[in-house]
Amino acid sequence: MDYAIFMLDPEGKIASWNSGAELIKGYRAEEVLGRHFSIFYPGDAIARGWPEHELRMAQSEGRFEDEGWRVRKDGSVFWANVIITPLYSGDKELRGFAKITRDLTERKRIEMLEETDLRRNEFLAMLSHELRNPLAPIRNALSVMRMSGVNPSALSWARTVLDRQVEHLSRLVDDLLDVSRIAIGKITLQREPLEIAQVVTSAVESSQPLIDSREHVLEVQLPDAPLRIEGDLTRLSQVVLNLLNNAAKFTPKGGHLRLTVEREGEMAAIRVHDTGIGISADLLPNVFDLFTQGDRSLDRTEGGLGIGLTMVQRLVKLHGGSVEVRSEGSGLGSEFIVRLPLLTVPAPAPLPQRAGSGPASSRRVLVVDDNRDATETLELLLQLWGHEVRSALNGTEALSLAVEFRPEIILLDIGLPGMSGYEVARQLRKLPGFRDVFIVAVTGYGQDRDRIHSQEAGFGHHLVKPVQPEVLQELIASAPVTHGGC
Repeated sequence: MDYAIFMLDPEGKIASWNSGAELIKGYRAEEVLGRHFSIFYPGDAIARGWPEHELRMAQSEGRFEDEGWRVRKDGSVFWANVIITPLYSGDKELRGFAKITRDLTERKRIEMLEETDLRRNEFLAMLSHELRNPLAPIRNALSVMRMSGVNPSALSWARTVLDRQVEHLSRLVDDLLDVSRIAIGKITLQREPLEIAQVVTSAVESSQPLIDSREHVLEVQLPDAPLRIEGDLTRLSQVVLNLLNNAAKFTPKGGHLRLTVEREGEMAAIRVHDTGIGISADLLPNVFDLFTQGDRSLDRTEGGLGIGLTMVQRLVKLHGGSVEVRSEGSGLGSEFIVRLPLLTVPAPAPLPQRAGSGPASSRRVLVVDDNRDATETLELLLQLWGHEVRSALNGTEALSLAVEFRPEIILLDIGLPGMSGYEVARQLRKLPGFRDVFIVAVTGYGQDRDRIHSQEAGFGHHLVKPVQPEVLQELIASAPVTHGGC
């Protein structure tokens, strides 16, 4: 009863059927006798001729054994161990095959759980390592800034260190949130007609400092004719940036990187090739799996969480494309190929430039955040930009101060004590003269549902902490001019 034992004729058609086969595969004897045994195989295995290959191997080797996914009558799959033996008559004529199948799904499930647990533990160790790394220079820089009598050059150095390390921490958090959103299907693409050159240019600009610091030569080859696609410029630039940064990080100094774009039928192909450390044969099939990294030693020289290539693959799939990796092995470089469907509709007319994006004039700005350090630093930054600023640490104080101060722009945190930012925004919209005041969410909540909730509550824009100063400056400059609640 634990084994499916049945006979096949020389062409692979089912000739006998036991009760174990009925139990494991779900078919009664009258439903399968005379049918080809390929009905038990997934579609991709049938497409590549695997069932016939098994019979050929059994006949040439005298026995064939394999493990893989098989399909039951109800369409569900199970992990099977199969043994096929050819049967001959006395005069060596092939009479058929004996096939024995054992259901090892439970064993496979345990193995997969153990592998997932191992990779999760490795990831948590890497995450701890990557998050702690920037904290040491941040603490050191702060210690320098606290010292009395520090010369201006040392203070400038400390500020540069803080800025660089905070940026690094922000990228780590963004990567974690991105891969989480993608994994559960909560990411929304801002699709628009694009030229591949836009994607490449954006990615190269972002990756160039790393490439230069590694003393690499980057060769970029674009086609003569524009290749147009429909996609999210930010996300596709992120894809190419990830591939370029990987190539730069895992290529010894003075290497050669090549980025080429070409047309392949109805697809645009973006190739990123490097002369780096390559990918070993055992890692190659799993390179796009979550948390996979080639070097897991304690002295690993390159940072990262092992999620970049997973994001690349899933973002490309969301755009209807595919990604492929090639490598001859360790030390022989690697090549990643992204293929995206081309857009065939005519190019739209250029959009008119948005007015009001010039230099910011003085505005009345109300800052609301329960984190005193965040409030005071943002208030100081806005004052240095020439704005008139007031601040509040909770919702009740914010409502009272808004009536008195009559701000044109309100930078409002969502996670406030007592009264949430959502409720503050709703209450503000009810006040006389506050219907058109520009309210901006400045918050650590950045999921799609958070943006939807902020829009429903009356926010005009949603920024996720830490906000780049230039982004905030541009937003304030382009904010609609109102009468500040008057």
